[in-house]
Amino acid sequence: MPQLSDKQRYSANKLQKRLRREAGNAISDFKMIDEGDKVMVCLSGGKDSFAMLDILRYFQRIAPISFEIIAVNLDQKQPGFPEEVLPNYLESLDVTYKIIEEDTYSIVKDKVPEGKTTCALCSRLRRGILYRVAKELGATKIALGHHRDDILETLFLNLFYGGQLKAMPAKLVSDNGQHIVIRPLAYCREKELIRYAEIQQFPIIPCNLCGSQPNLQRQVIKGMLQEWDKNHPGRIETMFTALQNIKPSHLMDPTLYDFINLQTQQTPFAEGDTAFDQEAHLENDTAAQPIRFQPIKQAQ
Repeated sequence: MPQLSDKQRYSANKLQKRLRREAGNAISDFKMIDEGDKVMVCLSGGKDSFAMLDILRYFQRIAPISFEIIAVNLDQKQPGFPEEVLPNYLESLDVTYKIIEEDTYSIVKDKVPEGKTTCALCSRLRRGILYRVAKELGATKIALGHHRDDILETLFLNLFYGGQLKAMPAKLVSDNGQHIVIRPLAYCREKELIRYAEIQQFPIIPCNLCGSQPNLQRQVIKGMLQEWDKNHPGRIETMFTALQNIKPSHLMDPTLYDFINLQTQQTPFAEGDTAFDQEAHLENDTAAQPIRFQPIKQAQ
């Protein structure tokens, strides 16, 4: 950590403890890491993956279980990629690492028309390579650096553009069925990870080397969430809490809940509710805007 004033050091220590606590809670809540695990930490060179590696190395020192860490970076041969940055940084920390060299840049540029975003194809290629490497290394977990804001952005992307009520889970089985993927930063806020990266002076490698346009839909969602966070304090936290408090009986997916065979019963129904939900629980929510109905005038 760089030289800081006493006040800055106090603030930085609080931030570090908070991020460690949030990551620890996520790891515990979803049982992300087990005794003897070999965790492949996917290191992109961005703030999130640097913070994830930093926090996992801390838990490796203090956790009551023993697990290995191997940092893996995929060098996609983008023009201008500073190949020496990550090896130098990881060697300074004495972290076991592996750099994979795969020219996915040329593939993406050949397949995607000029001016179109390359992120989707690039992501698919990168995922397949990382799955292969995890198997070669004998990794039992693949750790990705997605944070709380990524999860909420994905929720709204799927809601607005994909017609699905789906976000990013903190832990999942890979699409090929062979790997467990974990997201230790699932409870962490992006703005705090940005501050932490600045304090720790991580050697950030920008994600604009390929010249691709950013995912414009995701940028729109990100802007929307940032505006809400600024003007409606607590709204983001409430939305994230909702992802952990799901009521399938109050949604519309008959594959998740057996609406067809619903029947009345003489005892209280655990998943029942009043026909018209009360607004009492929303009265203290400054972000909520309840609908007010005008009374109907009686005929004279």
